[in-house]
Amino acid sequence: MTVAPIDLFASFLHLDQSGRVRAEQPVFDADRDGWQVMTFHVETDADVHGDHWEIHSDADEVVACLTGGIRLCFRPERRGEAEEIKLAAGTAAVVPRGRWHRLALDGPSDIMSITRPRGSRLEKRTEG
Repeated sequence: MTVAPIDLFASFLHLDQSGRVRAEQPVFDADRDGWQVMTFHVETDADVHGDHWEIHSDADEVVACLTGGIRLCFRPERRGEAEEIKLAAGTAAVVPRGRWHRLALDGPSDIMSITRPRGSRLEKRTEG
């Protein structure tokens, strides 16, 4: 087996059920088994589909800010109870499974997320 560097911004890492890790094309597949490590350079809210809520019903998600600054916004479970966590470079948060969330940027950033894609979905935001 040849070991080579992996460009994390050009590949996703797939950790399958057997414990094998593979670098693959950066495609998010909500029907996929196993865990996925995804790293992105983002410059606008459009780069993080900020106009959509996202949910992962099969697993928690780690969201890490590697450089820059981001905000992790949670959909209010009750009216008027918006929740937002600021993540600076070098910090992370765990999004509980089954919790609607989205990202907003404070500026250009590098982010990493780790989750199981199975059961994930997006929903267009209706609020401003």
